[in-house]
Amino acid sequence: MARRSGPRRTTVAVLTAAALLLPAAAGCGGPADAAGDGTEYTVTTWAPADRPGVTALAEAIGRDLAARGGLNGHRLRVLTCDERDSAEGAAACARQAVDARAVAVIGAFGEHADGVMPVLEAAGIPYLGGYGMSGAEFSSPLSYPVSGGTPALIAGSGRQLVAAGCKQVALVRPDTRAGDTLTRYLSTALRPTGVRLVDVKTPEKDPDFQAVARQALGQDQRGGCVSNALDPERSLKLLDAYRRLAPRNTLLASVAGSVQQSVIESISGGNGALDGALATGWYPPATSKVWDDLRTVAGGDRRIDVSDLGVQTTWVAYQVFLQAADRIHSAGQPLTAKALRAQLDSGDSLDTGGATPPLNWGMTDMLPSAESPRLTNTWVTYQQIKGGRLTEQQSGFVDVRWVLTGGRPPA
Repeated sequence: MARRSGPRRTTVAVLTAAALLLPAAAGCGGPADAAGDGTEYTVTTWAPADRPGVTALAEAIGRDLAARGGLNGHRLRVLTCDERDSAEGAAACARQAVDARAVAVIGAFGEHADGVMPVLEAAGIPYLGGYGMSGAEFSSPLSYPVSGGTPALIAGSGRQLVAAGCKQVALVRPDTRAGDTLTRYLSTALRPTGVRLVDVKTPEKDPDFQAVARQALGQDQRGGCVSNALDPERSLKLLDAYRRLAPRNTLLASVAGSVQQSVIESISGGNGALDGALATGWYPPATSKVWDDLRTVAGGDRRIDVSDLGVQTTWVAYQVFLQAADRIHSAGQPLTAKALRAQLDSGDSLDTGGATPPLNWGMTDMLPSAESPRLTNTWVTYQQIKGGRLTEQQSGFVDVRWVLTGGRPPA
C-alpha cells in the first residue's frame, strides 16, 4: 500500500546549523567522545576516487554551513578521505576518523564496512548513512543506515512487477551468497500471487551477457518480466545485450542502483530504448523537488550528480545528522559521539525533507531480522523510465517490511 510522503520540509537552511570547512587532514588522536577544544566538531565522509560526488557533496555541505554562522556557535570540520576501493584504504579512512576524534562518519560510500566497523566500534564513533554494500552496515550496533539496502529494493521490485501484471519474473543477479539472499526476498514478494520466479545466476568472472539476457527473456511471452539486480557496470552490459535482442513482450525492471541515469543514457543514446522499463528506488527520482536543496548546495559542481544514489544517500545522512545535532544542542548538551548515538537510539523520528519517511533507530522500529537488525527504512519508491529519465510511476512510498520479515501482505 502506498503512502504519500508528507513530513515537514527540513533543510540545511532551516536547521540553524553551520560549519567551517577545514582541510581534509587527520587531526590529533584521542577519545572519540571528545569534541575538540569545545569550539569545533569533526565529521568524516569517505568514498573511492571514482565516486567523487560523495566527498564533493560533503565538502559543499561544509561550505554552505560555514556561510550560515555556526552549529550553535561551533565550527564543524568536514574531513573527506579516498578509501581507494580497498579494505586497506577504508581502514586508513577509519583511523583518520578516530585520530581526528570525529563525532560521526556520515554518508560514506564503500563496500568494506565489515572491516572498518570494529575500528569505529572500539572508538565509539557512529556510522551514519553508509551506502549499504556490506553486512556490517545492517548489523553493527553503531551503524545507522538511512536506506533499506538491496533487500528492500528487490522486495519492492517484486511487488512492483506483481502490480504490473507479471506472470513470471526472471531475476538476473550475481552468483554469490548475497545474490542467494536476493532470490529469497524476491520469492517472498511473489509468493502470495503465485507468480513464477526464474533464478538467472550471473557468474562473477567473464559472464556471457548475451546468453544471460537470452535466458532471462525465455520465449519473450506476454506476462514475462525481468528484474535486474546487477551492479551498474554489469547492468550496462546486460541491458545492451537485452536491447540487441529487441524483445517485444517482456517487461524490464531494475533496482535503482543498477539502472543509474548514466546507464540509461548509455543504452538509450537519446532514442528512448529503455522507455517503459520499471525501477524501484530508495528515494524519489532526481526530478523530484525533494532534491532542490541538494541542487542548490551543489552549486553546479559537475562532480555532484543529483541522480547518483550515493550522492543522495550522503545528502540524507547529513540531514539526519544536522537535525540530531540540533536536538542535542536544544537539550543543552555538547555534541559528542556518545550523545549522537543516544539521540539516534532514542526512537525520536528525524526528518529528511521528504527524501524518505521520517527515520529513527528505536528498538521497536528496526527490522526483527538476524541478518539485518539495524535496518529501519523499509520503504521504497516506484519509478519508470520515460523520455530517457527515471520519473515517478506513483507518488509516495511503499512499505515492504512484511516481505523482509517473511510475513504476509497487509490486508
